[in-house]
Amino acid sequence: GERSRLMLDVAGFRAARRVAVLGLAQAAIEEAQRTAAPVRMEPASAFERKIAHDAIAAAGLVSESEGEEPTRRVVVRTS
Repeated sequence: GERSRLMLDVAGFRAARRVAVLGLAQAAIEEAQRTAAPVRMEPASAFERKIAHDAIAAAGLVSESEGEEPTRRVVVRTS
C-alpha cells in the first residue's frame, strides 16, 4: 500500500534540537556574511541539515551538503 512518514518527538527532543540548530545556522550565516568565505557547520543528521538549509535559504544565502554519512555537513556560501 500507501507509504506514510511518521516523526516522533520524544520529550520535546526534536523541538529543542530544532531551536539549537537554528541558532547554529544563524551564527554560520552571520560569519559567512561577515567574511564572504564558505562556512562549514558541524556534522549533522539529515533532519538537522534540512533545518539549516531552510534557515540559510530564508536569509538569502546558498548552502550545500558535503561529505559522507555520518560526517555529512552543511556549507554556507554567500553566493
